Amino acid sequence: MSTFVRDQWYVAAYGREVGRDLFARTILGEPIVFYRTVAGEVVALADRCVHRRYPLSQSRLDGDNVVCGYHGFTYDTGGGCVFVPGQSRIPRTARVPAYPVVERDSFVWVWIGDNDKADESLIPRAPWLADPGYTTVSGLEPLKARYELLVDNLMDLSHETYLHGGHIGTPEVANTPITTEVDEDRGIIYVSRHMDDAACPPFYAKSTGIEGRITRWQDIEYHPPCLYLLHSRIAPVGVLPEADGNDPDGFHVEVVYAITPETEHSTHDFWAVARDFALGDQEVSDFLAESNRTVVLQDVVALDILEQVIQAEPEGYQELSVNIDTGGLAARRILKRMAGERTKAAVK
Repeated sequence: MSTFVRDQWYVAAYGREVGRDLFARTILGEPIVFYRTVAGEVVALADRCVHRRYPLSQSRLDGDNVVCGYHGFTYDTGGGCVFVPGQSRIPRTARVPAYPVVERDSFVWVWIGDNDKADESLIPRAPWLADPGYTTVSGLEPLKARYELLVDNLMDLSHETYLHGGHIGTPEVANTPITTEVDEDRGIIYVSRHMDDAACPPFYAKSTGIEGRITRWQDIEYHPPCLYLLHSRIAPVGVLPEADGNDPDGFHVEVVYAITPETEHSTHDFWAVARDFALGDQEVSDFLAESNRTVVLQDVVALDILEQVIQAEPEGYQELSVNIDTGGLAARRILKRMAGERTKAAVK
């Protein structure tokens, strides 16, 4: 049975990826073609001509319509066929599915499921990515592993100490206990790790200019199934927010991951790092972009290996979980519940 959670919004692309060229991406096993209309609106259609299955992404645009590159069947932005070669009558079934899409916070979100249930208000926010008060670097890496492994990875940051040493990991990350809270009604998981006296890893030392040890806060906010937020606060040891909540002496980094399944065993790993300091410093942007991509690729290598291990292991293998896994276990439980609710609704 598929572990996909449907009737949900997923990040399909960065807005910058979608233009007047036909753009293909598979989301939850569904091949989709994206493009912008002449007016700039994003369109998402099933990437398969109804006639002989030819990919529409390998075709061409005529104004706002897609002309199949094989036999010329032509579709409008709603997926309806408006031209069939060799006859004037267009069959009633000559159409391809169209997907609801919304652009928000630099992402293109696509609804996978029953279109009648698509509610824009359900899209979780990452406002820093489009906020002029922040400077953002971002990217996308393909992951040859199931999306649940990336969720596990991001919910337990103790791995930074061992997998990302020399970049973002220090001993304090693994050695500091976490707190975990679950908002069952909203389906949001919070995991926090506050380090009062920690080494400053190169990722922050070189970008902030802080010398010496730091106060380092990591506050995770996971909105299943797709959006992961890491609110990071860095400051010299002993420097805390003011009583009213203002924090002029802290450095704030918002790390955003959009975790979008491609297939049962591959994932689109969207990442972004937004900061509220050194806003116009291109050297800092270049450093953070290169450093974070290095960290992401370290995760990719590890999770690609882990995917192969899991596929080869005997059925019924029992893994061990400990305190650091509470956030990841909560995520598994909620994702399983969400997938189960969709399955139950489908069989009614």
